[in-house]
Parts: sequence; structure tokens; C-alpha cells
Amino acid sequence: MRLRAPSVPLITCNPYFSVWSPADRLNEKNTVHWSGREQIFNGFVTVDGQQYRFMGASDKCPPLKQTGLDITPLSSIYTFEGAGIELTAIFTTPLLLDDPDLFSRPVSYLELIIRPTDFEEHAVTARIEVSEQICLNKAGQYRVRTKDVSTSAFRSVRMGSAAQPVLKHKGDDLRIDYGYFYLSVPEGIVGAFERETTIDKDPLPLTYVFAESNLSDSLLFTFAYDDIYAFSYFGTPVKAWWARNGMTIREAIRLSYRDYEKIVERCEHFSDKLTLDALRAGGEKYAELLTLAYRQTIGAHELAADPDGEMLFISKENYSGGLTATVDVSYPSIPLFLIYNPELIKGMMRPIYKYAQSEAWPYDFAPHDAGLWPVIDGQIYSGGTKIDGQMPVEECGNMLIMEAVTAMACGDVSFAVDHLDILKQWATYLETNGEDPANQLCTDDFAGHLAHNCNLSLKAIFGLYGLGILLKLNGQDEESVPYIQKAKAMAKSWMERAQKETGGFRLAFDRPDSFSMKYNMVWDKLFGSNLFPKSVIASEVAESLNHINPYGMPLDNRKNYTKSDWLVWTATLADSRDLFDRFVDPLWLAYHVSPSRVPMTDWYDTITSLQVGFQCRTVQGGLFMKLLEDSGILRLDRFEELLDI
Repeated sequence: MRLRAPSVPLITCNPYFSVWSPADRLNEKNTVHWSGREQIFNGFVTVDGQQYRFMGASDKCPPLKQTGLDITPLSSIYTFEGAGIELTAIFTTPLLLDDPDLFSRPVSYLELIIRPTDFEEHAVTARIEVSEQICLNKAGQYRVRTKDVSTSAFRSVRMGSAAQPVLKHKGDDLRIDYGYFYLSVPEGIVGAFERETTIDKDPLPLTYVFAESNLSDSLLFTFAYDDIYAFSYFGTPVKAWWARNGMTIREAIRLSYRDYEKIVERCEHFSDKLTLDALRAGGEKYAELLTLAYRQTIGAHELAADPDGEMLFISKENYSGGLTATVDVSYPSIPLFLIYNPELIKGMMRPIYKYAQSEAWPYDFAPHDAGLWPVIDGQIYSGGTKIDGQMPVEECGNMLIMEAVTAMACGDVSFAVDHLDILKQWATYLETNGEDPANQLCTDDFAGHLAHNCNLSLKAIFGLYGLGILLKLNGQDEESVPYIQKAKAMAKSWMERAQKETGGFRLAFDRPDSFSMKYNMVWDKLFGSNLFPKSVIASEVAESLNHINPYGMPLDNRKNYTKSDWLVWTATLADSRDLFDRFVDPLWLAYHVSPSRVPMTDWYDTITSLQVGFQCRTVQGGLFMKLLEDSGILRLDRFEELLDI
């Protein structure tokens, strides 16, 4: 991988259990939570009695020289040399979306492999240390307790806070302070100790757990976290998907050891296929962007079972409020899930339907979110149900489009049929308010309110068209006609009102000299629906190319910042690889050179490459839009009954 990752994923199980290396070398800086707060993982090897450091910034011994780093969709692979050996450290989180029981399991691997480089035999021991920060919001918050919980299958040590305030705290810049972390090794010794460490310039005695074993060829450590309950779901604590039938964390660890060889083989096969598919769809730089985005996107969710045993796939808005199940965060993420498991999108929508159909939600449009992580109990954004700051056209369009594309990808419309009444209600809102939206927010809310938003009107058009598709799929041909005809009429009106004299289309209908990304138009290309002539799309692409800065196209003419997800959606409108590359190459470069050493930010400056805000968000699933187009999953000509649309 040629891309210099701004931060390297090590553990990416869910928003609470997420550990990264914010440096080029694993032993250059301490490891951190996605939020940037230190969660120290130290790694050492002792070779012929001399200890060396391969992970963490501890100064207790010299570092091994790092000689390589490769990142695949499911693994981060470091190599080191020194003292007559080569050490390979492979971090793998097996996020195989076609196997929910596996990918929801909060167990991540570190395999260490050694080989001699001097043709001599060496006595080698490996040691991993993990600080109390992994199970506290911040060091020193509570006393921690450790316990040897070894079994006949593996050696293991557990660590957790003494207080155990399960689901008591909620927020954005927040780490877990309940449940238990498990560090395991097949055989060797495990234990705990205290070490004085400087945190925020004040020395603190931190408790560490450790596991140590001889390393003759290869050695497998596992990191696991039992969060007890995934989140509170409208007043009911719910279990993570892997634990829904009573599986314990120790059983999950046992299975992870037992099946490691098969699991890693599946991971390698999947990673190779994703990389090859991405190369074919968009080239080498595009493939590297997807490689880096894959684990981040999935790991910012947690999969759980609702009280009826149905899937809940809940996102957290990392560093953009900490909100849960946010509709306009789910919407950009769906390209990844449409390709690899569209059932998960239903798990994103369930809490929104439940809330929107309750007495707590007073409006005829869709809500923005369903709570503040990890508590799902109703909208938080814009003061909950206060009318100022709502996103009516945005969220109605998002839900209708998400339902349509999920039904198409699944080949099953039954989930949408269960919610047809409220989908029609939201479509009615779009018919009335979507052709020329009033002064309201859209998903790009950081840019402020905007009336007559052309791109938001596109969302309304495809929301209505999406409902027409759903009704067609359900055999309701006659009932689908008004929605399809309304979408076509709105598209015709849109072209007349949004056209710029110089080519391309406006940011807002009343701003003749403006420009913006028309990323919502991408559905026309993916569906092959032809609501907009190819000449219209080509004109918009040509106009967009006029505004590309060193690190990408700005979101619109108001600021120099951009959004990575929308940039790739806009690039997907291009009708050639050369034009696609002209959009995507600067995005690749932005991550490659950015001084902002955080998990992929989706909001950055196109002049400086610096992060503006947000990091480690699920919206990077939107980078898979070109791959989704290449798959042909959403082409209407796959559905014979839709050919007469």
C-alpha cells in the first residue's frame, strides 16, 4: 500500500473498542482510541535476554527498527528487524459482513511471527501490556480490578472498572467505563502490575494487564471486550448480536482461537477480492482508499439484537455529536453495505421507524436520529422535537432512497411493505416541499441553512422515485405511477431552474453564479433511470472539474472544505476513468500528506489537507459508491417488471 495512512487501524470492533496507531511507526507513539485519547498498548520481544519494543512509546527499552507497513481491508501488517530476527505483527479484526455472528464478536487478533535473519537460533519471548485506559473514560476515573480468568484452552486476564456504571453515561468524546477487557494468549503467563505514567503532564500510577509467552515461530494474542449490553433501546438494555443467545465472552475467545486459521484464510480471500474489484472499478488509488475505509466504516457501528431478536446496526456519529442511528449518516454509508450485506441497512432503519411511529415524534417528516450513544431513546439533534434546525426534506428523502435500494439489493420488498404507510407520508411531504426546499438544513448542516438548495431538491426527486420503485416491486403498478411521474416532472423543472448560463448547475436556484457537488444525482446513473439526460450529467461533471483544488473539489462555492463521501459520489457521475481519477487522486493525496493524524476524516480543507472536523465516521462507506456502480446491483434492467418505468 503506497498510501500513508493518517492513522492505522489496529482494533476496530465497535465505537467503544477501537484502537489506532497515529504514526508511521508502531513504536513511535502510544496507541490511541479513535477519539485521540491514549489507550496504551505496549509490545515487547526479548531476544537472547535483551528486550526490544515494537509497539508503544515506552522508553524502558530500545525500539526494533520498523521496516514495513502494509494495510489490507481486514489487517494491518508491520515488519521489524533487529537482534538477528525479523518480527511480523499482524493485527486483524475479522469484519466479514456475510457472517454477523463472527463480525459482531468483539475479539481482535495480533499474530506475531519471527524468523531468524542471521541463520542462528534465538531464544525469543513476546509480551503485550494494556493499560487501564481501555476500560475507563480516562485514566484514574475509577479503581480497576483485574483477575486471572484462564481456562484449559488459553491463558487470560480480565480488567474492568470497580464501579461498573453500565450504560450510565452517554456522549461523543467518551470511552467505555463498564464491562471487561480480556487479554489472552494460548499458553504462557498473564497478570497485572502498576506503572507510573505521565498523562496530560501529570504522573499517574496506571494499572496494566499483561500476557507473555515464548515465541518460537508464531504466537497469537487476542484482545476482547465484553460490554455486557450494547446499548439501551427505548428503555430496554439489549445484548450485542454475538451474545443474543447467551454466548459468553470466554466462549467467544475460545471459538476465536479454535477457528483462527479458517478465519484468517477467509479474511485474506475477502481482502484480495475487494482489492481486485476496487482496482477494476477505480484504479490503485481508489482501491487504497477503500482499503483504509472498510474497517473504519464498520467499526463505528455495533450490531445488536432488539427485544424481538431483529438486527439493530447502530452507528455512532464520532466527533460530530455522538448521536446514534443518524439518518443522514446512515445514508452516505450504505454503498458499502449494499454490496456486502444489505440486511444491515434494515438494522440502521429500525430505530428510526420505531421512534417516528411513536407518540413521541410529532411531525409528518422523518426524524434525524434516535439518541445519544449508547442510549437510543429519541432524537437529540436540534433539541429533539424543536422545529428549528430539523432536516425534513433531507431525512424523508434519505429514508425513501435507503428503502428502495435495500429492497433492490436484497431482492425482497417485504421490509418496506411493513412501513409503507409512513413511507407514503414522507413522500407526501416531499411532493409538497421538495421541489424548491425552504430555508432548512441538509446533511451538510455545518454549512448552515440554505433555501432553494438544488442538491436537496435532487434528494426529494429520487426519494419519490424510490417509492415508485418499491411499489412496482410490490406489484402495485398503478399506485406507483403518480410518484414516478412526479419525480420526472420535478426533474424537468429542476433542469430549467438550476441551469447556469456558463454550464453546470447552481448551488441554489436563486444563486446564478454558484456551484456545488450534485452528489444526489448519482442514483440516476446507478439506476439507469434517465431522469436526467446524459448531457446534463456531463455538463455538471465538466463544471465540477473547474473547481478542483490541490486536495479535492470543495463542497460548494462558500468554503474551501469538502466531504470525502460526497466527493466520490460526485466522481462517480464521470463517464470515464480519466475523469474519475481527476476527482479521486486529490482525495488520496489529502490523506497521504495531511498533518492531521486521525482516523480518516470526512471533512477537510482542500487547500491545506487539514482536518476541519469529524473523524472515524461511518460515512466513509460512501467511498464504495463507484464500486457499487460497477457491481450493477441497482440497475433497473435487472428487474423486468420495472422496465416500463
